[in-house]
Amino acid sequence: MNLNAIIVEDEETSREILRNYIAKYCPKVTIKGEASNVEEALILIRNHELDLVFLDVEMPYGNAFDLLDKVGDRQFETVFVTAYNHYAIDALNAHAAYYLLKPISIDKLIEAVDYVAEIKQKENELQDVVLQPKVNQVAGKITIPLQNGFEVLQINDILYCQADDNYTNIYVGDKKKLVSKTLKYFEDILKENGFARVHKSYLVNVNAVVEYKKGKGGSVVLSNGKQVMVSPSRKKELLSFFG
Repeated sequence: MNLNAIIVEDEETSREILRNYIAKYCPKVTIKGEASNVEEALILIRNHELDLVFLDVEMPYGNAFDLLDKVGDRQFETVFVTAYNHYAIDALNAHAAYYLLKPISIDKLIEAVDYVAEIKQKENELQDVVLQPKVNQVAGKITIPLQNGFEVLQINDILYCQADDNYTNIYVGDKKKLVSKTLKYFEDILKENGFARVHKSYLVNVNAVVEYKKGKGGSVVLSNGKQVMVSPSRKKELLSFFG
């Protein structure tokens, strides 16, 4: 899949290196423009339909996070390109698809572009398609511990699970059940039953997904109306359940 992209980087030499790498090693990427600061970047973003933004963190008159705040909801994926590794957590919180450290590794650049291309390809395929999970309803059951014994739950009835430190909230219909097990515990026992870890805090029943929204970071809407954010690193896994 072809990707329309821009480069946002204040150093001319760094822009040139990235531009040349992309031209040589990432033929599916078309560079629509380059910006050296936040204001120039905003103009490019507003004037182009973009799939990908290569974004340096530190720039004159604001940084990458200021830019993303000004953009608001967005349809493009973001690959951070920076010399500083201490921005990794902030990039994750800003729903970056990838984080590249300077000097840029060609292999990592290709990996980042391929990852974004797979996400955008699947999103486009699903744009006008009724979501139909590629998993069957499973008539299984699990037990959750209670103070005086245990409760049996139908797996199909579980909409999603939410992490709460070392506990997990299990949502069954409009009821919430707090269990003294980690979300990783439930991920391990439910992953073969059509459940997907879409975020560090959420595990969802794919059969309960009724809508996928691209937008900022991406999100899914469940049958009870609950909207759950999808981490960029989890998009590929989630989308593989559909289409």
